[in-house]
Amino acid sequence: MHFTVVIPARYASTRLPGKPLLDIAGRPMVQRVWEQARQSGADRVVVATDDARIVQAAERFGADALLTAAAHPSGTDRLAEVAHMLQLPGDAIVVNVQGDEPLIPPAVIDQVAGNLAAHPACGIATLCVPITTLETLRDPNAVKVVSDAQGRALYFSRAPVPWPRDAFAAAAASLPAEGVWFRHVGIYAYRVSFLHQYVGWSPAPLEQLEQLEQLRALYHGVSIHVAEAVAEVPGGVDTPDDLAAVRARFGVSL
Repeated sequence: MHFTVVIPARYASTRLPGKPLLDIAGRPMVQRVWEQARQSGADRVVVATDDARIVQAAERFGADALLTAAAHPSGTDRLAEVAHMLQLPGDAIVVNVQGDEPLIPPAVIDQVAGNLAAHPACGIATLCVPITTLETLRDPNAVKVVSDAQGRALYFSRAPVPWPRDAFAAAAASLPAEGVWFRHVGIYAYRVSFLHQYVGWSPAPLEQLEQLEQLRALYHGVSIHVAEAVAEVPGGVDTPDDLAAVRARFGVSL
């Protein structure tokens, strides 16, 4: 199986400016992500950024780095530009590994690429993990996914889906069942032919409502394969508290 990993790394961040270059135990965050991706079975790992400072940092630690347009409305648009710059064929597989995931397990990178390769009718593959608490089910920052019997996504939502009608009517204090609710994990494998289609579509109404770009694919009838992750996927770095937690995993305190 052949695939390319692309690590989108934007410099701007409201809560953590210059996030990809923030230090984690002596190395910039984007290097930590790159090192994890390099342990996967990818043929190539590329850092894609909108800022020359990140390109320079990536080149210093030996990564392939591409300077992409700054005005992309989504990470998927940035990946499409990278696929074009690398002249990847339509049947090539590209895995998007977020630039703020310094603890991403290499096994799930291989998993999502392999799942897409094994399902030629799908344009995208992604992963999920079980939801085990009512708090997570109700959290709008935890994106929920509902799938069919073949492992294809039916819908993604920030809302508690599926809605446990009777339990919520009775004001349940805990999840009424197990193995029903799943949180989406934001790693994606794409076919390049899909990426070229995606950039030609306007944002979908559901996508704009939920602020979830994968809903654009479902809106246009593209199948998304979803499987439970084979390894624990730690959260990414979105806040100063997240950064402190990751640094602590590396034995560093603020």
